[in-house]
Formats: sequence, C-alpha cells, structure tokens
Amino acid sequence: MLRFLIQKEFLQIRRNAFLPRLIFIFPIMVMCVMPWVMNMEVKNIVVEVVDNDHSQSSLRLVHQIEASHYFRFRGLQPTYDLALKDVEKGRADIILEIPADYGKNLSLGCPSQLLIAANAVNGTKGSIGSAYLSQIVGSAVATPLPHRERLRVGELSSGMGQGAGLLLYNKPQNYKLYMIPALLAILIMMLCGFLPALNIVGEKEAGTIEQINVTPVPKWTFILAKLIPYWLIALFVLSICLVLAWAVYGITCQGPLALVYLLAILLALFFSSFGLIISNYSDTMQQAMFVMWFFVVTLMLLSGLFTPTRSMPHWAYLTTYVNPMHYFIDAIRTVFIRGGALLAIRHQVLALLGIASFMATWAVISYRKNQ
Repeated sequence: MLRFLIQKEFLQIRRNAFLPRLIFIFPIMVMCVMPWVMNMEVKNIVVEVVDNDHSQSSLRLVHQIEASHYFRFRGLQPTYDLALKDVEKGRADIILEIPADYGKNLSLGCPSQLLIAANAVNGTKGSIGSAYLSQIVGSAVATPLPHRERLRVGELSSGMGQGAGLLLYNKPQNYKLYMIPALLAILIMMLCGFLPALNIVGEKEAGTIEQINVTPVPKWTFILAKLIPYWLIALFVLSICLVLAWAVYGITCQGPLALVYLLAILLALFFSSFGLIISNYSDTMQQAMFVMWFFVVTLMLLSGLFTPTRSMPHWAYLTTYVNPMHYFIDAIRTVFIRGGALLAIRHQVLALLGIASFMATWAVISYRKNQ
C-alpha cells in the first residue's frame, strides 16, 4: 500500500508544471547566487587621507590603502575639515589623518597618533571599515600604534598593538565556507517544510484528500506517503549542492559526509512534521503559507545563520535551546569546517532527534480523518 501511495505522489510531482523546475533551479540558486549575496564582508569603502607629513613613510601608507580591494581611494585632502565635509555629504565613508611627525617618529621607533574618522550612519560599514583600515595602519608600523576612531554617533577610543594569531580552521577566512553549510538548512526547510504542507492543504481545497480519508489507509501510511518523496528529493538536491560547492568554490566537507546526511535527515523530519502540523490546522493554502512563513523566519533569524547567537540579548538567546535550526547550523559547520566527528556533535544530534520526534508524534496525533 505504501509503495503505491508513494508512486502516486511522484506522479503528481512529475505532472506539476512548477515542482520539477524548482527541484533543479533551487540548488543552483542556493549554491551559485546566495553565497555571493549573503556575505558579511564590506567592500567599496570610500576613504580619503589627510597627509600632514608628506614623507616617504606616509606615502607608502597611502599606497597600501590604494592597493586594498576593500577600499576606494578618493584622494588626498589638504585639511581634515574639507574631508569631513565630504563625509557629511556622503561622498566619503572614512577619513585617515596622518600627523606631521609620522615619518620621523616611525624612523625613531616612537608611536604616532593617527586619526580614523568613520561615518557610522551605516554602523556595520563604519565599524568594519575602521577595522580594515586599522589593520592596514597596524601592518605599516613596527611599533604599537595607538589610534582612536571617531564615529558619527559617539566616540570610540581604542589601542592597537602588534599581535600574532593562529587560524585553526578556515585559514583563508573564506566567508563562503562559513555560509554554504548553513544554506543547506534553507534548502531543507523549503523542500521538506513548505512543499508537503502546501501539498496537503492544496488537496484539502481541491477536495481530493476526501478520497483517501474514506479508504482504510492508516494515518501513518498516508503521512509517510506524503513525506517520503520530499525527503528523497531533499537528499537528492543536497547531493547536487555538495557537488556544486566542490565544482564552483572548491569547498568540500572536512568531516564524515555521512554526518551531513544524518543531520539533513533529522532536520527534514522536523520541518516535514512541522509543515504537516500546520496543514492539519489550516483550511486554505494562504493561511498555511502565512503561518509557515511566520515561524520559519523566526527560527531562521534566531538560529545563528546570519549573526552569532551570543550577540543576542539573554532572553533571545534562550530560544536557541528549542530551535532546531540552531542545532543543525552549529553541527554542520562543525562537521563541514572543523572536520568534527559524531562525538563532537552528539549534543546537537540528540537535541535534533528529540525535537523532531516530538513534532512527528504531534503531527500524527493532530491528523484526523473525516468521519
């Protein structure tokens, strides 16, 4: 019975004009477009320099700024006030003022005061741009270089000295390597969450689900027949995404590939159960779409996909303990980037298994065949 019901679902998917195209276009969009868009790197930062020293050392520093692919060097300004007017009019983002004794102090090994003034109307661009510029200035001097960053909103004073860091993982600091494993969660969410829910609600609206409800098909058989095709499609699309990540970016999984599929199966079980619960309580596709979208956006924004969860307020961080997206993203980054084994992600696997089992049980109990 289950085999014939699954065959019926695949026939419906094949006859659908949209789903077969989605299955092949969606992984291409996720792997070839979204890693370039979902990037926390800030580029094209317009910088102006006020050189009060006019020495070889200050000229060398200006050339280093010009050579950086993060900045767009707009030129030298004679005074700080003229450069500040360009910032206020939006023509520049950051000002670097080099003092008159910069070259002399550098040759004597004495620290010099350099001013970095950043437009913080766009706080992210201002803070990250200042950090980039501080690294360039720090690499140009051989002694600790105190500096202060004056932002448009408030003032921030800090000191910077020489230091050495050892990168254990993601040594090229490729942001795509950080984002691509997490993007697989969005793929599973769409294929195993939205599509089964909309499929069942669509049959409710069309009245075709009544033909199943009047048959002696058990609830478990009916639910599995609805979900198994989308699980198989999701695993197939996941394989395509892994191949595209290797072919396009040269990114491969550092840990056991079986753990990636294990995490994907657990997340697929959660989202398919969650979609089935929403479909059980929804009468129209519009209602199911709005409810599903509300919860999915909330889970995604609080999962650590885009921003670190530790930067959240404490009350918001507590939601990560019941957020399966957070466990999946944390675990798959551990496997994909750090090469972690099952022992390293056992906590996340157990949490995903528990949440998915609870939702699956709720989905079966909440489904009612019409009497």
